[in-house]
Amino acid sequence: MRCHYCDREATYEAEQRGVVVGLCESHFKQRVEELAESDELTALRDRIDIESSE
Repeated sequence: MRCHYCDREATYEAEQRGVVVGLCESHFKQRVEELAESDELTALRDRIDIESSE
């Protein structure tokens, strides 16, 4: 499988609802960094912290 963003060999594959997407090492790291900085992840962390303290 090839990377979704470039023509390199995919190192990682993700599947959701029957759709498989491959990512090379560098694009995988880039996407993880983007997700780590996202507002959605921050909100999820806050929600988990609140639920954990109850």
